[in-house]
Amino acid sequence: MSEDRENVHVGRDGWLFLTGGTNRVMDRYRGGLRHWLLLRAWTRLIKVRAARAERLGIRCLHVIVPEKLSVYDDRTDRLRYAPAKASTRRLARNLARHPAYLDLLAPLRAARNGPVPLYLRTDTHWTVQGCLLAYREIMRALGAIPPADIGARPSISSDEIMDIGEKVRDRPRERIERFMLQRDAERVSVGPLLAAYEAVGRDREIHVGAHVVYRNGSAGADPRRLVLFGDSCAHFDPFLLTGMLAESFSEVHFVWSASLDWAYIEQIRPDILLFELAERFLARVPKDDFDVAVAGQRGTGGRLARLRSQGVGLAPAEAQ
Repeated sequence: MSEDRENVHVGRDGWLFLTGGTNRVMDRYRGGLRHWLLLRAWTRLIKVRAARAERLGIRCLHVIVPEKLSVYDDRTDRLRYAPAKASTRRLARNLARHPAYLDLLAPLRAARNGPVPLYLRTDTHWTVQGCLLAYREIMRALGAIPPADIGARPSISSDEIMDIGEKVRDRPRERIERFMLQRDAERVSVGPLLAAYEAVGRDREIHVGAHVVYRNGSAGADPRRLVLFGDSCAHFDPFLLTGMLAESFSEVHFVWSASLDWAYIEQIRPDILLFELAERFLARVPKDDFDVAVAGQRGTGGRLARLRSQGVGLAPAEAQ
């Protein structure tokens, strides 16, 4: 049954699936010329990025986090769509054997019937176990060794109403587990936009433009420096992919953006450039004209101006 015909589908055993919204999720499963052109543009962009990074001596890797619809089509309960046409599936075919693209759909689908869910039942995001699986695939692709105890770090649990759960009538609560990953890594820099939101306890409201740097001086850390452009599946707080990477590499920069800032990349000169994006955000091809410094000072859509009007001062940007 559909609880909200434009946004949410209720599948088997209470599994909720986002089907609409501003990114028109179901469009990721359509055929036709328009979608073919969109995926061709993404294919070209990934190859162009990889070539530019290679000229700078940087290893470039892209991962697209599949929608829950792409992984758990067996739990959608009569939803009419074509999971075989998932954008992640077709992008993986376009970039088969290309070193700049790592397919996450195949390993996630292979593990979907395991003892723990890989995605939250009432949310669009993966669970810590789903993220951990993807992290291990990324580490393997980068020739890096995860910390032996990364999957056994302490965790906290709580019952919460999640993002899709908020959209349905009964607003179900779900038991959420969050790893307390941070042990060896230390957050050494935070951009002024995120700092301003943290100062008033509203950091959950910030997305694009959030910027943090972690350093890890432990003897077991991979000595390479990594820059990650990503979204909420990585996050700036160290409880998902960013946190796992920060516990693994000597330095990790996270920038919340689908568009790259090549000036920033050239300034930092990382060993690894990692790009992560949720499948629904493939709806738009970025121009790679993001400016980390401008986003930090001005915010997106005047967000910092609104904070200033409430009397919140800006912390000075810390040195990178």
